[in-house]
Amino acid sequence: MLSKDELMALNVEKEVDARGTACPGPLLEAKRAVGEVSSGGVMMVLSSDSGTPSDISRWATKAGHEYLGDYEDDGFWRIYVKVK
Repeated sequence: MLSKDELMALNVEKEVDARGTACPGPLLEAKRAVGEVSSGGVMMVLSSDSGTPSDISRWATKAGHEYLGDYEDDGFWRIYVKVK
């Protein structure tokens, strides 16, 4: 996984704001949005649900994407996935 500084420096192609939704909402929104990201592009998911980083990590691995990492930012998570 990348460090917070490395994650913050990434060029994000698609941002999915799922703050305020509970599991499985953020994961479902990420699954819907992944089709809008080009191969090799980075998608960032914003979520206030603390379980989302592990959910997105498992899904990304199963789907063949690369989980780049996450960090907490003022009460919500920023989660990064490189789309294959």
